[in-house]
Amino acid sequence: MVDVHKRKDLEREFINATRGESAKKTIGKLYKGCEIFGLTKGQFSLSDLIKAILDQTGPVKLQISTWTAAKADIKSAYNLLKSGNIQSVRFLVDQSFKTRQPEYCKFLLEMFGSDAVRMTRSHCKFVLIRNEEWNITVRTSMNLNKNPRLENFEVSDDPKLCDFMQSLIDEVWTKESIFTEEDFKSLGLENSVIKPREVDDFDIDREMEEAVKLV
Repeated sequence: MVDVHKRKDLEREFINATRGESAKKTIGKLYKGCEIFGLTKGQFSLSDLIKAILDQTGPVKLQISTWTAAKADIKSAYNLLKSGNIQSVRFLVDQSFKTRQPEYCKFLLEMFGSDAVRMTRSHCKFVLIRNEEWNITVRTSMNLNKNPRLENFEVSDDPKLCDFMQSLIDEVWTKESIFTEEDFKSLGLENSVIKPREVDDFDIDREMEEAVKLV
């Protein structure tokens, strides 16, 4: 069976941001029910796009599906959590991430805990940005890293679409973490269970401050 979400009476904005425009300028002012499709030449990243959206939504629950992630973008998400711009965050990444990019996988787990990360066979790139006012889905060709090439994105404020994509995330999270004790050992992590990060931790967590080398 194939699950499909269809939206009626859709009015979509088309934006050609291939002349060096910033993420903020590209998306402009968001509005309820917006549907914005854009092209970039990689002058801004998915992290930049997320920040530009959060500037308008206020604090949100954030969920990211990506094939891969870079250390700088993991730091960016950590800083957003630390600052309170996001209230919680979860990452869905391809299962090859832990062997393809073990250093970055280790860093992701150290920053957010194993309960905030799931891995499956996936090439799906999307972001869910939700609070009481907004239900935004970002569908994109961009991974969570620097993308110095032609990329596309679509920003949709659509509760039904968000629920549709949320159902996928929730289904994956009903399964236990696929990280085994051997995985943690291979990544150089001492404990086989890492607690998820909580916003309250940041006031007293000096060790984590040093780990991310904040400036």
